Amino acid sequence: MQRLIQLRDLPHKSVLALAWPMILSNISVPLLGLVDTAVLGHLPSPVYLSAVALGASLLSIIFWAMGFLRMGTTSLVAQASGRKDEASVEALLIRSCLLALLLGILLILFREPLLSASLQWMQPSAAAAPLSSSYCHIRILSAPLVLMTLVILGWFIGRQNTRVPLIIMVATNLTNILLDLIFIWGLNMNSDGAALATVCADSLGFMLGVYFVVREKPELIASIARHWSVRFDDYRALLSINRHLFIRTLCLLLTFAFFTAQGAQMGDTVLATNAIIFQLLMLTSYSLDGIAHASEALVGNAVGEKNSGRIKALIITTGFWSLLIAAAMAIFFTVGQSLLIPLFTSISSVTDALNAYYLWVIFLPLICFSGFWLDGVFIGTGRTKTMQNSMLLCCVLVFFPVWWLFQPLHNHGLWIAFSTFSLARGLSLGLYLPSLFTPTPNK
Repeated sequence: MQRLIQLRDLPHKSVLALAWPMILSNISVPLLGLVDTAVLGHLPSPVYLSAVALGASLLSIIFWAMGFLRMGTTSLVAQASGRKDEASVEALLIRSCLLALLLGILLILFREPLLSASLQWMQPSAAAAPLSSSYCHIRILSAPLVLMTLVILGWFIGRQNTRVPLIIMVATNLTNILLDLIFIWGLNMNSDGAALATVCADSLGFMLGVYFVVREKPELIASIARHWSVRFDDYRALLSINRHLFIRTLCLLLTFAFFTAQGAQMGDTVLATNAIIFQLLMLTSYSLDGIAHASEALVGNAVGEKNSGRIKALIITTGFWSLLIAAAMAIFFTVGQSLLIPLFTSISSVTDALNAYYLWVIFLPLICFSGFWLDGVFIGTGRTKTMQNSMLLCCVLVFFPVWWLFQPLHNHGLWIAFSTFSLARGLSLGLYLPSLFTPTPNK
């Protein structure tokens, strides 16, 4: 009875008020991928689906590697808001956008060697290679806008405003879906149409972000000159937290890239099958990320206030909801197997492979949930160095050794390695949980 009372007294309303808009907006992202997959999966050949799967995976690595821009901004803005330091809140947005713009321009300038080397390493089939290359060269043109939009989203989350990110992401992804149908089916542009649709949608997302920032803080325009700076000391905290997050995210996404590359070497059918499984798993990950984003904002704010009791309550509350969502997704995938598979493809070889590997879709939500939950908690507390070190250990000492041992099982071996890696992420971060109740500065 006492445990029930304690659970009831936790800050569920605060967590869910921030989480539900992010869950809805995050779900719109894999839904976009699902539409891409479904539209391309019903074309006569699987080569377009495998080309976009490979190209999208590569662009995800590039853009997600820059995800530190959102996470670092959220953490620092949340803590500054907890301290009631509005000047830092404004400066963080402007300086993070400058950093994002610079990185985006560099990606465009060096796109040729970057994309050529990456695609060669991933070894697509002869038929898919030129289509994947064309897809990537189109998509990367929106890099500066994508990265600055990440900063804007992180800034609003740090200010505990998750409804604006909901509007931006849903509007962007609905536009992308509509343009997918027009460019792929209406104009017969196939994989290039999927890329162009995303570039157009990214542009809309950035314009919406700027509009909401100006509406939220109209005085920010006048303060741009005041916060504009090229002094290293003004970027020290931002670069420090972003460095740890960059290394952590790079390890994570290189693991995904290796997974995709190994699948590509097994043929277009396996590559397409794994792409669909990942899209289904993204429904879980983005739902869990909604809770994680709430953790980042609320825990970061509590750190700024130096309220250790609230930090502990928020960690317990977000863990409870993360587990509940993971269990619900596992049940949904179990019940919906016969409906989900035909939705994504009518290609018989891919359908047969999906049925053979579907158990991974069911079990992975329960395996992965703790990693997503604790990522949000550690970002909020600013313990990004711990996240970096944990990811390095899981990547080097877990994923690759397990993959090497289970290579004879082919694609099942890949999924065993990924599952073990995901479980290790949560367990390794969990070891540091007690230290978070009395947070210290990130080092």
